[in-house]
Amino acid sequence: MPSYKKLLFIVNPHAGVRKKESVLTDIILTFSDFYYETIVCCTREAGDASRIVREHVDDEIDRIVCMGGDGTLSEVIGACRAYEWDKPIGYIPAGSTNDFAASLKLPMEPAEAAERVMRGKPHRLDIGRFNGGYFVYTASCGLFTKASYDTPQRTKNLIGHLAYVLEGMKELTQIRSWHMRIMTEGRVYEDNYLFVSICNTFSLGGVMNLEHAQVSLSDGLFELLLISMPRDLLQLRDIIQSLREQKFESPLVQFRKVDQLTISCPDKADWSLDGEKSEGKEKTEIAVIPGAVRILY
Repeated sequence: MPSYKKLLFIVNPHAGVRKKESVLTDIILTFSDFYYETIVCCTREAGDASRIVREHVDDEIDRIVCMGGDGTLSEVIGACRAYEWDKPIGYIPAGSTNDFAASLKLPMEPAEAAERVMRGKPHRLDIGRFNGGYFVYTASCGLFTKASYDTPQRTKNLIGHLAYVLEGMKELTQIRSWHMRIMTEGRVYEDNYLFVSICNTFSLGGVMNLEHAQVSLSDGLFELLLISMPRDLLQLRDIIQSLREQKFESPLVQFRKVDQLTISCPDKADWSLDGEKSEGKEKTEIAVIPGAVRILY
């Protein structure tokens, strides 16, 4: 008989995982079928996933699997990076958006995702460093960023495409912008921006849906999207059209590939890191860490 290996299973019970009563049992049985002894730990609040990783990384754990939303995965990966744990990580998506899971083409059914984790191969993927912390696939600030971490879980799936929300704003006085100076690769971008995002994904909450030819999750580069504040309704319509067509050809919508950048923002705009709030600072340092994590899919 093969000997059993150890698997740490971190579950966020508030991320919509209760699709059926037997879901956890089905997943643990799947792990057992592949000869893994499973240690199950549930999170109750932000920071718990990081604590659980810290408490178990020295227990001869062979694999970590987390079930929850993108924020749960982000916290687990950040903790693994911080505690220098470099073994394979599996992800069972159970949140409301699951943008990163969609990029990896993971099944949305938990039992199927568990099977994929067990049969999948580890792939080296890039992550981002944000000041002293980490993010997996997106750091964004500006318009509607607050909704990603302030909206109740049950209503997050009702947030529509950014273009359509913008279209509903009949007056520019309804839109706020933040003045930023962004330095990257010897270039400087300075303007009043209503939305800024640095991401490594094919889909970003309806704002971007990129072709696979445009994005690689392991090329050492993230995609930078800058949306400037329109001066009139005509410019606002140009932004909406650019977002709808996903062409990013408007003078007010810029799309670049970057590996590091420094952002100065006197108003200290708050950020969303994989859907979780990060308080703004006057100066923000962001850098890509190539091949920092091994994800099973």
